[in-house]
Amino acid sequence: MTKVLVPFDFSEQAQNALDLSANLSNKFDSVEITVLHVIEVPSTAGMGTMGGGEMIPDYENQIFFIELMDRRKAQFKELERKHAGNNYAFKTKIVLGNAFQSISSAIVEEDPDLVVMGSKGSSGMEEVLIGSNTEKVVRSSHCPVLTVKAAANPEAFKKIVFASDFREDQDELAGRLKSLQKWFDADLYLVIINTPGSFETTRESAARIKKFANKYNIEHAVAEIYNSNSEEAGIVEFAEDIDADMIAMATHGRSGLIHLFTGSIAEDVVNHAKRPVWTFKIK
Repeated sequence: MTKVLVPFDFSEQAQNALDLSANLSNKFDSVEITVLHVIEVPSTAGMGTMGGGEMIPDYENQIFFIELMDRRKAQFKELERKHAGNNYAFKTKIVLGNAFQSISSAIVEEDPDLVVMGSKGSSGMEEVLIGSNTEKVVRSSHCPVLTVKAAANPEAFKKIVFASDFREDQDELAGRLKSLQKWFDADLYLVIINTPGSFETTRESAARIKKFANKYNIEHAVAEIYNSNSEEAGIVEFAEDIDADMIAMATHGRSGLIHLFTGSIAEDVVNHAKRPVWTFKIK
């Protein structure tokens, strides 16, 4: 069984992620979709306890909170009704807490094969200082994450761009990438972005791509070298130029000060690309 976790906040992007997840059932023999909604608890809220010692907001019994819970439960019942009787299992889950922490806990508990998340993207100071829950999940998840902004049909995923420098051994990533390619029966575009700050000859770049493709027996692959001012811009531009259906990337999962100063190309691409982005954290 292929298990898919869909964090869901009732936004248009989250609905696009859920629709894509449901359509993935056509690609697998058996699919289970878990839809997770997190009701955010403000960090400054007072906390009380209920039976069993569980910590809950002390305003839980206030009218607005009861109405919110009832509304979300009703919305999820309607979702369950709409998805009943299809060729995939479907369940919903509502939790209280911090969105990122709750999603991370659900990834550990559910152990999905794939997380599919909607993303609105961010820019400017919001991007620098806060980032998005999607970016944080991309950085930390032990399983692949597929990020979705616009509506997308997985049946049409026939061009996948895999951007890398191809310098490291990537055994696990290569295996995941080949599975992804097989799921969608897609052509794989192996691309190195050449920038002014890290320029190298086409011959050097092409040799590394060829070595990667041969080592991991990548079939139906096209080697590409693309020139741009930055890696992130080059990946997004190349995907647009060839009208790719998906971008695939690795992330190192850095956090703290290292992440603050170095950032993450994968997270930047997730934030700015219009097309779906598949990421996998390498160790």
